[in-house]
Amino acid sequence: MHNRSLSRELSLLSLGLIKDKGNLELNKYQIEEIFESALDSLINHCREELDVCETDLEIASQNLLDSELKEDTDSSFANVRDELKKALHKIESVMNSLSVTLDFPKLVVLSNQNDIREDVNHRISSIINNLQTIDSKIDEVMDGWRLKRLPRIDRDILRLAYVDIHFFDTPIAVACDEAVNLANKYCDTQGRKMINGVLRRLQRVKVK
Repeated sequence: MHNRSLSRELSLLSLGLIKDKGNLELNKYQIEEIFESALDSLINHCREELDVCETDLEIASQNLLDSELKEDTDSSFANVRDELKKALHKIESVMNSLSVTLDFPKLVVLSNQNDIREDVNHRISSIINNLQTIDSKIDEVMDGWRLKRLPRIDRDILRLAYVDIHFFDTPIAVACDEAVNLANKYCDTQGRKMINGVLRRLQRVKVK
């Protein structure tokens, strides 16, 4: 997991701990506390995913054992084998993510990892200090919707993408890919579709 991707995810979790209306001023110490809470949330999220994967794996393993005790094992074994493969693939992915995340508290205190904290600080500050402008610009491409009607997590993903494109000069394709990755992890199907649509319109506006 690259530092920028991880800092975006931590920024997203941090923003969820901050109200997104009215005038808001946060000092660096307050943002640092929010960052620590977001880090805990990310670790807990990975642990919860790991627990779910462990349960899926236990079920698939039990089904595999049951199928071996049956006479007609051809079709049942094939189905269980597919379930087991899916569970193993998912648990491998989560464990890789978890291993990185659990090392994160150790990494961020190292001198060469201070850029992650600074990046999160910069992203949060950029959104807080320009919230009305950012929301207004996103509203312009919402095509009949209003940003405030979306779930909070969807709003924050779009805000981070906007900041990436217009404040950080991140290549449009990269900013959109990162936003889509966050949406795939944290949003429901409707949210993912909405974010994809808004991102496409933001791209067209930026290209103009």
